Amino acid sequence: MPTMSIASAAPVEARIAEVFADAGAQGFLHARQIGADGGADVSFGADDPVVLASVFKIAVAVAYAREVAAGRLIATDRTTVTARYRIGGIGTAGCADDVEMSWRDAARFMLTMSDNAATDVIYHRIGGDRVDRVLKDLDLKHTRVIGCCEDLFATINADLGIDMTTPGPDNDLAAADPERVRSMAALDPLRTSASTPRDITTLLNAIWTDTAAPPEACAWVRDVMDQQIWPHRLRSGFASNTQIAAKTGTLPCIRNEAGVLTLPDRSRYAVAVFTRAHSLAVDQPAVDSAIGKAASIAITQLRADIGRTPT
Repeated sequence: MPTMSIASAAPVEARIAEVFADAGAQGFLHARQIGADGGADVSFGADDPVVLASVFKIAVAVAYAREVAAGRLIATDRTTVTARYRIGGIGTAGCADDVEMSWRDAARFMLTMSDNAATDVIYHRIGGDRVDRVLKDLDLKHTRVIGCCEDLFATINADLGIDMTTPGPDNDLAAADPERVRSMAALDPLRTSASTPRDITTLLNAIWTDTAAPPEACAWVRDVMDQQIWPHRLRSGFASNTQIAAKTGTLPCIRNEAGVLTLPDRSRYAVAVFTRAHSLAVDQPAVDSAIGKAASIAITQLRADIGRTPT
């Protein structure tokens, strides 16, 4: 849990704490200006371990883009998403038949709609060692990626006896004993792919300053993250003239989003918000909205701290 209480927190931290409390969730946040190493930031449990869920796909995307830039992978070559990866859900993961597509389109599906099957095909092609290299190169000491979506779902099967590759896994999860669900390895940052909000904004800053990979590779990641289709978390807290390039992450009781916001004056801010809801309900609109509200409070405070006009 974040280390401060609402009563003892600084005003902005108290407001963020209230947003999460009202939504019925624990929350963890870090916000910083892009390119301002060691500058002002807003922190709320920013160094606490958090479950990444699909936010790990940002690191996979960087590793993929590095492979393309190095010529070890041709983006336009074709791959096939087969029945092995058919786990239900959005994108190729929910298709009834094998899907043939280019590597770059698979990577696009991975980031824009969080297609788990496309993610795993890419992960198995480039190898986990390439993803680990991204984390090491960027000194993300508190971040680890333990396999891909297939591996994550295998832990759920082991913990609950639910086969995530069959139709209706969400119904099976909803019917499972709540305490067994909460104790799953997939929801424990000490036993699954995990990070801290600060590590994730460091990763985002590296992508936006062309230090995570060659410039053309970073530009590709930025462009595709800008096309994410989900408007219900970070986007909910900002006006339509704020550009948001981001990646969500979702598991039972876990709702996350991390991304870079470009405001009308072209200033840019990385923000990472991770939450753990008290409820196991499939739909968590209050928590989704809280992610946007907390991020808005943080960015407004950050802009005030660095002398920019609040938006």
